[in-house]
Amino acid sequence: MADWGLRDVVTVACLLGLVKSQTTLTPAMTITTVGVNVTTTIPVMPSTTVPGCSVLNLTTCEACAPGSYSDNETLLCSCCLETGMCMFPGACLPCIRGFYQQLAGQQTCLPCTPGFYTNFTGSPVCQACSPGSYSNNSGSFICTPCIPGFYRSELNATFCNPCPEGTYCNSSGCSQCRICPAGSESLQIGAKECTPCRPGMHKPSQQTVCQICNSGFYQVSWGQETCNICPENHYCPSPDVNPVQCPSDAFCPEGSTAPGYCMETFFKKAGDTCELAPVTIALLVIGGGVALLFVVILVLRRKRDTDGELSLARAPLLRKERPPGRLYGVPCDAEPVYAGW
Repeated sequence: MADWGLRDVVTVACLLGLVKSQTTLTPAMTITTVGVNVTTTIPVMPSTTVPGCSVLNLTTCEACAPGSYSDNETLLCSCCLETGMCMFPGACLPCIRGFYQQLAGQQTCLPCTPGFYTNFTGSPVCQACSPGSYSNNSGSFICTPCIPGFYRSELNATFCNPCPEGTYCNSSGCSQCRICPAGSESLQIGAKECTPCRPGMHKPSQQTVCQICNSGFYQVSWGQETCNICPENHYCPSPDVNPVQCPSDAFCPEGSTAPGYCMETFFKKAGDTCELAPVTIALLVIGGGVALLFVVILVLRRKRDTDGELSLARAPLLRKERPPGRLYGVPCDAEPVYAGW
């Protein structure tokens, strides 16, 4: 028994000298007491060439769990006959942040692919970047939020998109861009804020860009949703100026863009309408009389021409010439006499 004790002491001393820098080994090893995964046995020739493995119980090797890996530079892992296994789970090393391992008994961890991340050690899986953030590198342990003016609505994004025209995002991490409020617009992509509509323009909430006021309307303020119709007795030559007072001799109904005048000389203003001037009435009377006289002359001339044509047509019948002659001693144009035969 004294010889065995001396051998064990030498073996333990050798083992401790080999693993003195390793904190995962339990220092308590005796002849009669079994330590944590370490026991003293009768020396046998192991199949490994690593010194000190002859006194380790290799039957206790376990596969490293998902999220960890075996380190062959550690005696408690290198002594195991199969790769990816260590003497006990505490000897396995956890995957660092940005890396994962979903399988057991592996020697390495894998980096998270772009669009995914893991922010803790020993992760068996990577998580997808949430909407409004992205990751464009492998092995990321954090996702980068989209900067103002950009957005991303999908998971596991590798980049952010600029806000389209008519929308904006004024904060970081936007998953959607918002339409500019009524009376404002954004004319560029990637806008961080909206600009108010200029005078003469307007924008309802459902539209994306400011519109010019319709003809007969005006707007002299910034950032308006609607335009105002030009009032009665005023006219609006431009949508970005105040209504102009209508002249006294002109008409300006509601929505006028320019004053309306009666035709000079022939018409005159009478309230809200134009009426004929005296000279116009006189001209109409004279013109009507001339036109009537012309019609009468035309009818008479037509009747005369018609009568002349009828006279010429009847003349041959009234003046028919017969050749002179005698029949049985009686002129040919004499009346016939009944002879009594």
